[in-house]
Amino acid sequence: MNLNLQGRVVVVTGAASGIGAETARCFAAEGAALALVDRDGDRLAQLQQELRAQARVYSVVADLSSAAQVEAAMATVLREYDGEIDVLVNNVGQCLARSFDELSDADWLATFEINFLSAVRAARHLLPVMRRRGAGAIVTNASDLARQPEASPPDYQVSKVALVSLTKSLALAEGPAVRVNAVAPGPVWTPLWTRPGGFADTLGHLHGRDAKAAVEYELSKRQLPLGRMGEPREIAAVIAFLASDAASFVTGSVWGVDGGSIRGLL
Repeated sequence: MNLNLQGRVVVVTGAASGIGAETARCFAAEGAALALVDRDGDRLAQLQQELRAQARVYSVVADLSSAAQVEAAMATVLREYDGEIDVLVNNVGQCLARSFDELSDADWLATFEINFLSAVRAARHLLPVMRRRGAGAIVTNASDLARQPEASPPDYQVSKVALVSLTKSLALAEGPAVRVNAVAPGPVWTPLWTRPGGFADTLGHLHGRDAKAAVEYELSKRQLPLGRMGEPREIAAVIAFLASDAASFVTGSVWGVDGGSIRGLL
């Protein structure tokens, strides 16, 4: 499908791996120019090298849990693309399986810094450009857990609820020029799960099982109709659609890409 994204300038945060990297690949295949931001400089450089044959790609290494680094990264991107940004994909985030009693105030604040405030700060820097140009799109990576919480991890889920609310609020405030939407993935097999100390390992600690058994147990509770975890490319395709003119009458929406995990009607 040709989404008519040729020449659009797309900023992707958390771009070095997982859903972010597949999103970058998807936009590159559609002919967009990319600004990729992540704290993992090695993986970011590898992805930039991979995509250079398809698209103009610029990368910035930054820890987006830091307000100062968000500001510096967005300012660098704006200079590189002469202040012409069409799409912001807020994808960066972290998730550790911890019970309510395990979470300190510092843990809650750290989760909100990277999962929620990174999106707030990136939007704050790029929305003025979109307003000036009279067009733009923001797509934020939320979670099915924002709409159908489990017992754990509470900090992650609450941060994703905040992103859904931010999406609705910005869609109202920024229309008609700027469209603002979110995707709500279900469980997707990415480095967020698989890296040492990631969600799978911390699930094992939480449930008193090895990581593989803990993941299988968690998925059995979710009872996904499609019977499997998602793949990053399946989320990336919906992100690209929401950023494109094919979704020109879509704003303030939260698109479930979750294998059927949401049981409710709304």
